[in-house]
Amino acid sequence: MKHLKTLLGTLLITALIVTSCTKEDDGDIIITPVPTAQDFANLKQDALDALTQEYSLNAEDGATTFTSNNGVSMTIQGTCLTLNGNSVTGQVDIKYIELFEKGNMLSTNKPTMGALPNGDKALLISAGEFLIEASQNGQILETTCAIQLIIPTALTGGPDNDMLLWDGRIDEDDNLTWGKAEDVTGQGGVFTEGDGQYYAFLQQFGWSNVDRFYSDPRPKTTILAQAPDGYDYSNSAVYLSYDGEDTGLAGLDTYAAGLFSEHYGQIPIGLECHVIFVTEDNGDWRYAIKAVTIVEGGVITFTIGETSIISEAGLTALINALP
Repeated sequence: MKHLKTLLGTLLITALIVTSCTKEDDGDIIITPVPTAQDFANLKQDALDALTQEYSLNAEDGATTFTSNNGVSMTIQGTCLTLNGNSVTGQVDIKYIELFEKGNMLSTNKPTMGALPNGDKALLISAGEFLIEASQNGQILETTCAIQLIIPTALTGGPDNDMLLWDGRIDEDDNLTWGKAEDVTGQGGVFTEGDGQYYAFLQQFGWSNVDRFYSDPRPKTTILAQAPDGYDYSNSAVYLSYDGEDTGLAGLDTYAAGLFSEHYGQIPIGLECHVIFVTEDNGDWRYAIKAVTIVEGGVITFTIGETSIISEAGLTALINALP
């Protein structure tokens, strides 16, 4: 009998580890299965795949220009494409993704966090995030020439002469950090003209971004966020949407002692924003959103009972509609 009780106790503990519980108003306990890290990763990858545009070119044709779904013009010089340092010939596959709204930035886990000179990160306001890859027979190619992007400024509220070009780096934890790109234009890698366009010249394939740092003179602080029981950095995420900014999304990209953290101390005290918790639930998104005014050293807590389930399209629309 003692052995049976021990076995039952072990099974109960195991069940609690892989589920999250909440109590309804009528006293019923609702058990929610906790997703795996792979479940959550698949959800984000599905969102990214849905936004992928595919093109092809013949390397011998020289400069080839494509126009994206949002009217971005991309010119790639086929004769500059290489594989292991050798020029390529024949058909080349082009993979392209463009993100202009914070809803898509969230669902694909591509927030706009730029590296400061000291290595800390702060919010960037974006005129577009872009992924461009070239491949042949499944092998990733490189380029020895600049890739030109012409981006309508109307997509992000009009021209902003403070915009710079950034390159994206993704680490082993799937964190995307933006660093200033090589400047071949003398104007931060990007400039505007009177025709309502940004002209950007990318020196490599991969993730690129046209951005500037968010500016706020108020004193800054760090904030913490506690996810529901059973959720951590591997199977959920927490983001900040600054009120009044439609094309920037901050992420709480560290996790320790059961808390997500913006540990760089870059959040303005008094800032009005929305804190967003997201995870996976049976192929859909489980989320909660809280309107918050930032206080020094604040902690935002989410419970599973505060969450709801929504489709990717629904979540994207909801995030884009935030003030």
